[in-house]
Amino acid sequence: GELFNTNLQAVTRDYNITPRIDYRTVVKVDGPLVILDNVKFPKFAEIVNVCLSDGTVRKGQVLEISGKRAVVQIFEGTSGIDNLYTHCEFTGQTMEMPISEEMLGRAFNGSGTPIDKGPPVLAEKFLNIQGQPINPYQRVYPEEMLQTGISAIDVMTSIARGQKIPLFSANGLPHNEIGAQIVRQASLVKGKDVTDHSEENFCVVFAAMGVNMEVARFFKTDF
Repeated sequence: GELFNTNLQAVTRDYNITPRIDYRTVVKVDGPLVILDNVKFPKFAEIVNVCLSDGTVRKGQVLEISGKRAVVQIFEGTSGIDNLYTHCEFTGQTMEMPISEEMLGRAFNGSGTPIDKGPPVLAEKFLNIQGQPINPYQRVYPEEMLQTGISAIDVMTSIARGQKIPLFSANGLPHNEIGAQIVRQASLVKGKDVTDHSEENFCVVFAAMGVNMEVARFFKTDF
């Protein structure tokens, strides 16, 4: 029993605290947003468990705070949420992402849940997705060149590890194919004539936001 509980905690983060702060003060539902009133000391980016009348539990996140009023974005949609039977539990915690080497080669949604029909990831640790602001004066200067395998990029506009890569394109041009090719082929430069090569391992994290189903299907198939 104890071993099972340990393994379960390594797979999912429990956002419930004791005692739970429970509210039945939904005053408005607007698209993906739920507005609650008379909330005591809500925290920005706090995780909220929204319990529907049929027992379904959906997760949300506090986006805005105005006095005792909190605006919560629901991740799974607001269908079925009302102001009579719906109650919301404020966990007091921000969202955390399970991190492990088992994530390599896997696909996840925005909440960190696997969407590739694979098993859950056993987390080595949980990291806050909010992160910390980067001090540009303390940042390590990017010096390690990445080889993309595309000669025009490697010769004319070389890319360093830690650098953002903009792909300016137009409708009908193969920008998706180029992006996917860079992700597949990117590697640190190694060779006797290169002075900044490195033996460190690294991985490429590809994230897509706001793409249509056709583009999402292309990347899922390609990777």
